[in-house]
Amino acid sequence: MQSTSAPARREVTPLELFFDLVYVFAIGQLSHQLLAHPTWTGAAQTLVLYLAVYAAWAYTTWAVTLVPAEDPRTRRMLLTVMLLGLFMNAAIPRAFGDAGWAFVVTFLLIHLGRTVWLLGVGLDPREQEHWRRVLVWFTAAAPFWLTGTAADGGARLVWWAAATLIELAGTWTAHPLPGRRLDSRLVGFAGGHLLERGRLFMIIAFGEAILTTGTALTTAPYEPMTLLTSGVALTGTVALFWLFFSRSEHIVRHYERTEDPIRAGRSGVYSLMVSVAGMIAAAAGDERVIAHPVHHAGITTNLLLFGGPALYIGAQTWHGATLFDDLLRSRLFALSALVIGCAATTTAPAYLAAVIAAAIIVALAVFEERRPAGDGRARPIPSGPRAAARNV
Repeated sequence: MQSTSAPARREVTPLELFFDLVYVFAIGQLSHQLLAHPTWTGAAQTLVLYLAVYAAWAYTTWAVTLVPAEDPRTRRMLLTVMLLGLFMNAAIPRAFGDAGWAFVVTFLLIHLGRTVWLLGVGLDPREQEHWRRVLVWFTAAAPFWLTGTAADGGARLVWWAAATLIELAGTWTAHPLPGRRLDSRLVGFAGGHLLERGRLFMIIAFGEAILTTGTALTTAPYEPMTLLTSGVALTGTVALFWLFFSRSEHIVRHYERTEDPIRAGRSGVYSLMVSVAGMIAAAAGDERVIAHPVHHAGITTNLLLFGGPALYIGAQTWHGATLFDDLLRSRLFALSALVIGCAATTTAPAYLAAVIAAAIIVALAVFEERRPAGDGRARPIPSGPRAAARNV
């Protein structure tokens, strides 16, 4: 079956970059939230808040891929979401306290309002059908968000986690309703624009990681150990940056020539979601090490130092395997090394654990830099039950 012609690749507009600045603030808020509550409950709370914030960004970005930012209606929508997003992100530190309503009300106004807006801008009938289904799924999750705001403590986390799971299930399964699906290959989509937006959002995460390291450096005593741990943190961040961007051109080319850009776009959105979460965790781990370099690393610091990069690398490994027959063994070895390093250094000084985590990432970056560049081979189009993954 032939796909419809894909829209021409569009440049990212200054307004879209301006919109992303709200999420520089959000990522910083989430990093500080995780540092302020370094427990399993605190991690779960941060994860729920992060998934909501990321959904607000991702669905808005997808909407602008469908209706270009040059359209005056889109500009108005972006500025409205930006204003609401500022208040939503400001409520993050107190979302599980007295600011639960502020967080949820602004989130739902963004989530539901943007979807209703999309249904009124004259989309292709197939897209119109899809966004009706999206609205049904978002509406089903809304009572859980609202009920959670009226609950306290752990009960709020349970209700909000349930709402998040409903939305994730809808996203992962492409918001199905009984008897209502369509083949995403029939829908034109500017996948290259979405990819570029994702890459720019990743730069925001890197910027926040560097900002976190710099802030920790300015508040720590100026002594050799501080310089060592800050240098290690920056080296690890640079290596992660290199792993993301050094070989991304063949992914760009895949987005430009694939017959199913929506499928590729969804894979990229999932990968980016986990990668940014990994960057937030890694940045929080670096800040803990800079503040307390000679303390025992412990399980919390190690989960941040090793688990953050593992999430980051694992998500991109999965994304590459989804698009290409290109499951890099080097990345599987690196993931194994991160797991072993995490377990082996819990009683070691924090600076030593940080050095080992950074060394694994740098070694992977150096190895892949020396590996001959490849364009990757596109996966064959699946048929039968596997083709269901293409439906949206």
